[in-house]
Amino acid sequence: MDWLTAPFEVTFVQRALWGGMLVSAICAPAGTWVVLRGMAFLGDAMAHGLLPGVALAALLGGNLLVGAVVSAAVMTAGVTALGRTPRLSQDTGIGLLFVGLLSLGVIIVSRSQSFAVDLTGFLFGDVLAVRQQDLYALGAALCVALAVSVLGHRAFLALTFDPRKAQTLGLRPRLAHAVLLGLLGLAIVASFHIVGTLLVLGLLIAPPAAALPWARGVRGVMALAALLGVTATFGGLLLSWHLGTAAGATVSALAVSLFFVSHALSALWHRRARPAPVPATEVP
Repeated sequence: MDWLTAPFEVTFVQRALWGGMLVSAICAPAGTWVVLRGMAFLGDAMAHGLLPGVALAALLGGNLLVGAVVSAAVMTAGVTALGRTPRLSQDTGIGLLFVGLLSLGVIIVSRSQSFAVDLTGFLFGDVLAVRQQDLYALGAALCVALAVSVLGHRAFLALTFDPRKAQTLGLRPRLAHAVLLGLLGLAIVASFHIVGTLLVLGLLIAPPAAALPWARGVRGVMALAALLGVTATFGGLLLSWHLGTAAGATVSALAVSLFFVSHALSALWHRRARPAPVPATEVP
């Protein structure tokens, strides 16, 4: 029991656990829609697109969260605008914004005297540096994410499975898509301090993808994804403490490992549940 509880008797590890739990709950709704709609590349691009705002805020001595929010807003507006360009595919526009904003972020970070340290922190996060005020901000972000998820659930559902029907029902699919991008941006902004911009997809995509074989309905996927994210946070912090590994990377790696374990168990379950073939009888 000491092996399980000793790390969480330390104050900064307790804050890290609470931060990871809140982030897991924030990422679950957004990550579910990302997985169902096949928007993983967009999520990755938006995560890396945070770098310019975060780097500029750090360089100017400002609030990193504000810088991340500004970058997320710019990325969301850019993706929405380029998505309406008829001669340019959405993937091309996302790729251009991804590379452009990431390059700008590295250029800004390179102006700092502690280039390597700052870039490592931005890319991989520092979950053990979560402060009490960060927890308050994450709690507020969770309230916003839950409100958007509940109010926009019907529109998101129609947009995911039948965009034409969404238009017919007057659900305004373009607006729903923009709001969904905002929800995704909120989850990424909340997560970057925990696992960094490089590993954010570990908590955003892996838990919902792991929940898919076992949950019934979209809400079930979200609930199970949040539980798996919390599990990955607890286990990752525990392993990081005892093995001396990077905390954020360990949490993200464990979340991805849960995905592979989930799908392996699902395949085994369906194989055992499959009825045995009936032997063919000889025709006299």
